Amino acid sequence: QSQFDGYVPHAAVQVVTGAALLLALAVGGAFLVSRRIVAPVQSLRDIAARMRAGEVVPAGRTGIVEFDDVATVLAQAANALQDHRQELERQVAEAVERTRQAEQRVSQSQRIEALGRLTGGVAHDFNNLLGVISNSAHLIQRHADSPELKAPVAATLRAVDAGSRLTQHLLRVAGRRPLSPERVHLDSHLSDLPDLLHSALGRRIEVSLRVAPGTWPVCVDTSELELALINLALNARDAMSAGGELQVQARNAEDHETTGLPDASSRHYVLIAVTDNGVGMEADVAQHAFEPFFTTKALGKGTGLGLSQVMGFCTQAGGTARVDSTPGLGTTVSLLLPAAVGTALATIDSTTAAADVDLIGTRILVVDDNHELARVTAALLQSHGAQQVERAQNAAEALFLLAIQPDFDIVLTDVMMPGELDGLGLARRLRSERPNLPVVLISGYKADITPGEFVLLAKPTAPNELLRALHDALMSSRLAAQ
Repeated sequence: QSQFDGYVPHAAVQVVTGAALLLALAVGGAFLVSRRIVAPVQSLRDIAARMRAGEVVPAGRTGIVEFDDVATVLAQAANALQDHRQELERQVAEAVERTRQAEQRVSQSQRIEALGRLTGGVAHDFNNLLGVISNSAHLIQRHADSPELKAPVAATLRAVDAGSRLTQHLLRVAGRRPLSPERVHLDSHLSDLPDLLHSALGRRIEVSLRVAPGTWPVCVDTSELELALINLALNARDAMSAGGELQVQARNAEDHETTGLPDASSRHYVLIAVTDNGVGMEADVAQHAFEPFFTTKALGKGTGLGLSQVMGFCTQAGGTARVDSTPGLGTTVSLLLPAAVGTALATIDSTTAAADVDLIGTRILVVDDNHELARVTAALLQSHGAQQVERAQNAAEALFLLAIQPDFDIVLTDVMMPGELDGLGLARRLRSERPNLPVVLISGYKADITPGEFVLLAKPTAPNELLRALHDALMSSRLAAQ
């Protein structure tokens, strides 16, 4: 032991030195391996950060197979997330646009409804004023022996007629125009249509008309039908700025063409097709063609009400309108109208002079919330021989008068009146309680009555038409009583 104190054998030194070298090599190797691992981990962290930011991540090589697989999967996931994000953004943008369009349509619909109410109210009040003027002028005319008065009174009556036509236009815009449907044979009624359209379209556009033999008659308002065809022709003219051909064809509709129409299986329909060879319309434009105020024309060149009038006319008649258009080839607008097969419409002969109508001895109840119009109407009836004319401002007052004076011969009532019952409700109640008491309705609005249910006069009504309607209703009632 004393021999080896302070002395390390050579072998031990070698072992220790070797161990130190191996340890150094191990530490260096571990450092190198850790560096190779840290870089891929850092790469994966960068990929995750770019994924969180919504960026597209390329699938890079890290040098470690397992890490390369993870990076590839993350890159695929990032690309998928990016696609989903873009799709979601597109859907959100479409939803926002649809919401904006829906809000615009609602706002437009509310404006149209408000415009309709305003227009209808103005037309209603104006009709009452025209009725007062017309009846007053008629009374003056009956007692005016001075030649100086005849010309002004005649001019006043002509002004009333012109004002009445204006109110009909206002009511048409408001959708409250009272219709005057009649049985129309298209082969004879449309015979003058080409000449009428030529004057509106000019000579650069050829107009042809063909009504197929055996085409059923239709029950429509003739003025609305003519206006619808003129509106279609004017739209076709704008689509054929360089000239072209406009074809109007009428025939009985086939079964497959009436799909979706009311009672299509049990009713017959007539199809009127208006075809042009103009520029046509894209599908997204054609689907909005019948919307009010929708137009593709420049500002100030169109109102967007032409085709909406066409659809409104067809809908009121019990049918519909459809459009088929191909860009570059032309457009066809089809009017589907119920056929008047086996029906007949009673009309009032308005040509008979008022002086020929005899109301002598009759007792009449006039129901109207407009005091001036009721007063002048009562004076008109009394001037033509009515024994007694009483006035009521609403249905409740009318029922009270009928309860205490049950000997009235006829009731003349306005349709639009305040209270629980309007004029139509009053007429139906009287029909059930007093079936022998005739009722004549008068209104500036369209009324929801079935054909033949009551006589309905359009306000303002010419005095001769009013007197003739009352006289005919009295005669019909007396004949039925016998």
